[in-house]
Amino acid sequence: AKATDISYNYGGKPIISNLSTSIMKGDRIGILGPNGAGKTTLLKVLLGELNPAAGVVRLGTNLQISYFDQLREQLDETKTVMENVAGGKDTVTINGKSRHILGYLSDFLFEPDQARSLISTLSGGERNRLLLAKLFTRPFNVLVLDEPTNDLDYETLEILEDLLMNFSGTVLLVSHDRAFINNVVTSTLVFEGNGVIKEYVGGYDDWLRQRQPEIEIDSAVERKNTLKIQVVRSKSKFGFKEKRELESTPKLIEKLETEQAELFRALGGPEIYKKDRLEIATKSARLDEVKNELVKAYARWEELEQNRSGV
Repeated sequence: AKATDISYNYGGKPIISNLSTSIMKGDRIGILGPNGAGKTTLLKVLLGELNPAAGVVRLGTNLQISYFDQLREQLDETKTVMENVAGGKDTVTINGKSRHILGYLSDFLFEPDQARSLISTLSGGERNRLLLAKLFTRPFNVLVLDEPTNDLDYETLEILEDLLMNFSGTVLLVSHDRAFINNVVTSTLVFEGNGVIKEYVGGYDDWLRQRQPEIEIDSAVERKNTLKIQVVRSKSKFGFKEKRELESTPKLIEKLETEQAELFRALGGPEIYKKDRLEIATKSARLDEVKNELVKAYARWEELEQNRSGV
């Protein structure tokens, strides 16, 4: 989209004053401002849903716009998690590639048994992960998120961050979550009072460094809340990926140790001398690989345990 000198008023109050900006494919734009400043209005003007009082917004061609919140009303309580995402099929197409539905849902922390259960059994956090899973099976190149973090738990928030970072389209994001903005966006549009909106490169902290000292868009309460979110999330380096890796590492170690024992038996028995030399060399090389993999697995296991306990 390309906006040229756009303005928008509501009840005689300027919401947007002479804003010019260009949004390119792949941009992830954060929209910042106090409650009631007009962030959602700006979204609608940039997307062509509201006409500006002055100026022009030109939209690109072949836009496929998706709104995260719109899916909330499209979950069918009488169907399973799988059915809600894949419509009864065994596979879904993600980024042009076919994936089995159970494998895809495991990315969103759904175990096979849970994937086959009715969504009426899901918690609020699980429903949000289901919404994300369903959302990213759809074709779209523009994603609009208006305060998406308000009711997301930490694990779901990390999943969403990963999805957005790997999304090749354009993201328009309204959020007060300072850490989320910092981790996701490439630039910000900031409401600075009286309809003035300025553009800054980078996220929330980048805006703080670039802005004029006298500009304050957040109230004391909002600053406290965003700082609280940042502190809570910055303390935790142990996210859902690390949790799942920690759970799976003992199984990996057990598998490697079993293979190592079998290779020791095969190479230590008298029948080995009856084998082909190539087979002996192959087993010996694999034994060396398993030993190295075990060393790495134990080291990673210890690292994950320390991260979990905050050491």
